[in-house]
Amino acid sequence: MNRRDILSVGFILMACVCGKGETLDRIKFGDFNSWVTRTISESAVLGGADKTVYEIGPTATIKGNKPYRNGTSPWGTSNVYAKVSGISKASNAVYPAVRNGSNKCAKLCTQMEHVKVLGIINMDVMVAGSIFLGEMIEPVSSTKNPYSKMDMGMPYTKRPKSFVFDYKVDMPNTNTRTKATGFSSVKTLPGRDEAAVYVFLQRRWEDEHGNLHAKRVATGGKTFTKSTGWVNGYHLPLVYGDCSSKPGMKWLGLRTKGNAYYARNSKGKLKPVIEEGWDDANAIPTHVVVMMSSGNGEPYVGTEGLTFYVDNVAFAL
Repeated sequence: MNRRDILSVGFILMACVCGKGETLDRIKFGDFNSWVTRTISESAVLGGADKTVYEIGPTATIKGNKPYRNGTSPWGTSNVYAKVSGISKASNAVYPAVRNGSNKCAKLCTQMEHVKVLGIINMDVMVAGSIFLGEMIEPVSSTKNPYSKMDMGMPYTKRPKSFVFDYKVDMPNTNTRTKATGFSSVKTLPGRDEAAVYVFLQRRWEDEHGNLHAKRVATGGKTFTKSTGWVNGYHLPLVYGDCSSKPGMKWLGLRTKGNAYYARNSKGKLKPVIEEGWDDANAIPTHVVVMMSSGNGEPYVGTEGLTFYVDNVAFAL
């Protein structure tokens, strides 16, 4: 059984019938009570410190600069081990957090990564914490085209009515964002960033050249611009078929050549998944894409301090 088959099985959702008469399909490890703790040693030119990096999956401890594979967990994160020109670096913006008692949740942070090279050159990089269904491909070797470092989405053939989760937002009292790429001066931009959740159901296929294509079966998305307490059991509706004319859904448009996500084809090669159009509202999906993030803009831009807590992720059938 290959990795995709394992994750397909691992993604089999544990069904329960709730008081409202709906069936919840809970995503494996979507209660965020178990985590993998990694220790990565950064290169001497960066100070040589050991950094802790977290992943969502069965409880384990991993020491050493080793590329991480999800194994039985369907979750990827923006936490990453990078090795660029022989220099090792770790980045972590997704953390386990105690919600109450022994119950944990995922804490997604927008924060500034401060990097000092040879103790002299200071570099600042703005990062947003994100979790998604799929896998980050490690070690990351460049900052170009972040989507090409992610195997995005998982096999899924059900037609849920909504995406369900608990959430809490801590929003700084500011109306600015910061752009920090590490390679140019830090810039302050107008406008507040926002946390975001979106879900795409896709019907994918592969052509004779190994290229990946898809049609969008269903879409759901929500942004968060204000601080909140815990909101439990929030239902994000999924709209089947063409949602481009629906109010508030323009930002959830098709992912084409310029902004396509990537996935592995049948030969194991990462290829962009080009969405060719909107599918029939009655179509059966083959894959689901889920992204939950403390940012909703271009890479390396965000509102520092924006924190998005999420818990108990499921689909409602």
